[in-house]
Amino acid sequence: MKILRWLLFPVSVIYGYIVWTRNLFYDKGVFQSKSYNFPIIAIGNISVGGTGKTPMTAYVIKQFIKERTVGVLSRGYKRQSEGFVLADEHTTAAIIGDEPFQLYSDFPEATVAVDANRQNGIATLEKLGVLPEVLLLDDAFQHRKVKAGFYMLLTTYNQLYVDDFMLPTGNLRDTKNQVKRADCIVVTKCPDDFSEEKKQQVLKKLATVKPVYFSKIGYSNTVYKVKEQLELEDLKERSFTLVTGIAKPAYLVAYLKNAGLHFEHLSYSDHHNFTDQEVQTLRSKELIITTQKDYVRLQDKLDNIFYLPIETLFIDGEQAFVFQLHDFVSKWDN
Repeated sequence: MKILRWLLFPVSVIYGYIVWTRNLFYDKGVFQSKSYNFPIIAIGNISVGGTGKTPMTAYVIKQFIKERTVGVLSRGYKRQSEGFVLADEHTTAAIIGDEPFQLYSDFPEATVAVDANRQNGIATLEKLGVLPEVLLLDDAFQHRKVKAGFYMLLTTYNQLYVDDFMLPTGNLRDTKNQVKRADCIVVTKCPDDFSEEKKQQVLKKLATVKPVYFSKIGYSNTVYKVKEQLELEDLKERSFTLVTGIAKPAYLVAYLKNAGLHFEHLSYSDHHNFTDQEVQTLRSKELIITTQKDYVRLQDKLDNIFYLPIETLFIDGEQAFVFQLHDFVSKWDN
């Protein structure tokens, strides 16, 4: 696979030139970006998947949900619907996508909507009278038709954007020079043994004047399903199957193994739509542990499934990060 990706290097050069030209047209005003008179925070990356956007979005929601109305507008990747959809009590993961549905399930008081056309999504929220005081654009760093007021760029510790290359040779979907649009950079999925030395190594590599913060994924010690929960400690003597349909399951696999658990791992592609045959196979398993993103797609199809919650935990710079967010939003107060 790696050899094939390098054989496609010429395609990466062409793709990079196309993306660079598109960005240049936006920078020069040939293509128009629309600005808005309320706080919009764009959370995203310049690489393909697996940087922790959803737990970061949840973290930002928590910063404002108690004092302001908060909304999330997402594309709704791999949803079985088109156009604008506003989440409500009848919404399913199939209708709006697994990640938006996960956020709506965790924050029912938030406004969650999907629309591939972000300008149309914002206009529709306003028309419906549900435009929030703070709007988060999920996975929107590279979507330039809407000009957010604050851009948060995520990059993983083990695969920094500076060490990557354009698709298909690498995993970058945008050019590295677009980091200039970021208001801050969050290095995600840092190891548990993260140290000052490792921090300085990353900062040296990034070589940026942008504020840089460091976070990791925090896993729960408990798995959940509706009206039931199990402690991971109690699973040491039980066999179970780990089912993942996420971009980078290695972090979760390592966590469970470090917890002394033994399991079978069935790995599927990111946002995988499980077939009836696959669901039937999973029903034969004694116990299934999965991610919350996968759980929202499988909970109505399986009775033997639990999910392991995760969250963003800052290990360096959290106070400054939170201040930067609130400082941006407060500028819009009258």
